[in-house]
Amino acid sequence: MMRSVTPSRRSLVGALAAGTAGWSFAQSRPKNVLLMIADDLGLHAGAYGDRTASTPHLDRLAADGVRFTNAFCTTASCSASRSVLLSGLQNHANGHYGHAHGEHNLHYLPKVKSSPELLKAAGYRTGVIAKLHVNPLSEFGWDLNATREGGRDVTRMAEIARDFIQASSSKPFYLHMGFTDPHRAGQGFANRDYRGVTRNRFDPAQVRVPSYLPGNAAVRGEVAEYYEAANRLDQGIGMMMDVLKETGQLDNTLLIFLSDNGMPFANAKTNCYDAGIHLPLIVRAPGQTRRGVVNNGMVSWVDIVPTILDWTSAAGPGYELHGRSILPTLEQENPAGRDEVYFSHTFHEITMYYPMRGARTRQYKYIRNLFPELEYPHASDLWASATWRSVLRDGEKAKVGARPVGAYLHRKGEELYDIARDPHEIDNLAASSAHAATLAELRRKVHDDRERTADPWMVLSQYNGEGIPAVPGQTKKGGGGRKR
Repeated sequence: MMRSVTPSRRSLVGALAAGTAGWSFAQSRPKNVLLMIADDLGLHAGAYGDRTASTPHLDRLAADGVRFTNAFCTTASCSASRSVLLSGLQNHANGHYGHAHGEHNLHYLPKVKSSPELLKAAGYRTGVIAKLHVNPLSEFGWDLNATREGGRDVTRMAEIARDFIQASSSKPFYLHMGFTDPHRAGQGFANRDYRGVTRNRFDPAQVRVPSYLPGNAAVRGEVAEYYEAANRLDQGIGMMMDVLKETGQLDNTLLIFLSDNGMPFANAKTNCYDAGIHLPLIVRAPGQTRRGVVNNGMVSWVDIVPTILDWTSAAGPGYELHGRSILPTLEQENPAGRDEVYFSHTFHEITMYYPMRGARTRQYKYIRNLFPELEYPHASDLWASATWRSVLRDGEKAKVGARPVGAYLHRKGEELYDIARDPHEIDNLAASSAHAATLAELRRKVHDDRERTADPWMVLSQYNGEGIPAVPGQTKKGGGGRKR
């Protein structure tokens, strides 16, 4: 559910009318959109200061566009996050609360209009290549549906993209590129030889292990595999840049690169901690007068659809979206009014029910665990990973980074962290009298935002005299860590 807070609750029409004031791009050629989504990539790129990562193409893209330092997904789960990227609605409001595929079978509410549908109505040619992971596919009206293509075969993806762009001729296009890297493939990362891809291996002894993970041999081995998959993704980004140049479409295409959620490890993916939701966002827009801009505004994935509609001048869906276009602030380093975002998680897999709501400001993170009596569940691939197996082998003394495994599995009803002083989110200040005012303020803001965005889970709350939902249940003691 992440929403960048706006000073006033303008209608979508009003927001779009004012959105591109002063924007320098003006030409008669089609205004295309290329949205490239990485799968499970955290801030693991050279452009974001990661010295282990090998991402020269992403780094060059950042140098030629705008790199956002405070970009956040709304929910750290692949399908649920993508549902927000395509709808502009908080995850709890669009009905797509978790995974789309197989027995999970979650999908949009009938009223929801996706950005491809809106652009199709505006005369755009629309295409999707590889991973989409959002239902119902039949409602999108794609001109090109290449979702059966493998998202790790980046050479093949680029070939299909070239054909699609060339076939679009003078018609504007929206192209949705769903890379599968660096998502896990079962217990590994599908690292092997691929046509047109240079395989770059990483030494487990030399990789940087994130602070939120243990530094044992099993973890190092998996982190090395992860970096290799991220490098393969980066080569795919380079191929797509070449396609835009070869087809002559680079300078009239809005290019957006981002990830759906953080790396596929405990404390990150499926969590509301920063390792799961604080992600890369790089935008390159035609008409930029400045390149290599570092934008520190706080933005959210609910802002992506409004940005695309703003760029294309396509009509909105007829109801309020939950974000704002980032185009007006694209070349600003510290845009005003971009100082907090909201998040919402309910499901990953259908058996992984753990609803969380919260807010992130520049200094604080507030997490509301709606049912803390539940043990925190695991995504299947994280549960089976060598990393989690190594944690379980350590028994009662186990830690996930600096966090005791008991605190990871059994959480308090409210969590409050001073991100500025505690960037790893270990010291829960929710019971601190010195932070009572901050807790009350963020609790109220989250409550108000849930009401504004029609969170169905509000009906489960029992209200106290101040009109703020009381925190339900108590945290269980003990362990187990079973998969859900």
